Amino acid sequence: MPRPVGANVSVADPTLFEHTRDQLRALCAGNGFTDDTRPVTLLRELLGPAGGRPLSAGPAWPTDVADDATPVEFSVALDDSGDRAVRILGETVGQPPGAAENVAAARRFLDRTSATLGIPTERFDTLADLFLPEEPQGTFAFWYSLIFRPDGAAKLKVYFNPAVRGPERAPELVAEAFRRLGLHDAYDTATQNAMVRGDADTFSFFAVDLDDDPLSRVKLYISHDAATSDDAERAAKAVVGVEPERIREFCEVLGGDTGPFTGRPLVSSYSFVEAAPDGPANYSLYLPVRSYVHDDAVARERVRTFLERHGADASTLDAALRAVSRRPLADGVGLLAHVSLRLGRYGTGTTVYLSSEAYDVPAPGTAL
Repeated sequence: MPRPVGANVSVADPTLFEHTRDQLRALCAGNGFTDDTRPVTLLRELLGPAGGRPLSAGPAWPTDVADDATPVEFSVALDDSGDRAVRILGETVGQPPGAAENVAAARRFLDRTSATLGIPTERFDTLADLFLPEEPQGTFAFWYSLIFRPDGAAKLKVYFNPAVRGPERAPELVAEAFRRLGLHDAYDTATQNAMVRGDADTFSFFAVDLDDDPLSRVKLYISHDAATSDDAERAAKAVVGVEPERIREFCEVLGGDTGPFTGRPLVSSYSFVEAAPDGPANYSLYLPVRSYVHDDAVARERVRTFLERHGADASTLDAALRAVSRRPLADGVGLLAHVSLRLGRYGTGTTVYLSSEAYDVPAPGTAL
């Protein structure tokens, strides 16, 4: 299917940057930003030379950030407090692209951004030699998340690949990363609660916030193949105060059932913060809604239902969808890629993840 037209794109063959820039501007405008210069500038830096590539030329690198190899994905975090954040998950692609070249380009982005915004890089430096070998394996080495709030400073989060030295070494890398960061009980907590089904539970990402806030997070993501809501509820019990019935409801409404989810897997994440040294402060469950609906119109209705049940402003969802694409929702699947539920002591809420669809729109009913 031809690619969709972004909210404000008017040229016949926009570049990747032009396409995603207009989507980002519309997302920011719909979420209370009075100035979108900072997000757009950082998006340009993140994309690098790949941003100047016309969409008609196709993706420069088969990135796994999005289904169609677009190297960015947008998300809107809707906190139960009413606060919002616009985020960009992205992979910096080298020129020429390649596994090692992409790492080098991403490190240059970090050098520039940390200097410009005063972002501390101690956590990155502590882990770099562990997760960034000379010959990285797997689908990626590391990605960035840029986090923007209307009245706050931009924040940066780094995602590392636990399987970057081979999947068999992922447990070793995760355990060592926690040790280096002084979180000596985190590995055991995570594995004892979320890694209990053998090869069906695997490490997906190891992520760190790059800031000095006491609530700055160290996050571990675990994929659960063919899992049920019971599996997610068991994993969530590692966090004090989590309501298991909300997790079950989330699966039932978003996934249409309590599982097993045999398409793309459910993903758990634990957030560890300095302010809560006794265990994970938050648990999040990520459900790849695109794998369990016929089209995006169905996905929209499911997400709206869940948001409305919990008093969230569901109109924010529609505004975000309009910001990213003008196409009829029933004409494709995957614009609403996945949804996460965040629970715990330091912030609860729902986040919707939106594909840019710069290169492709999967047809309705396509298994993703």
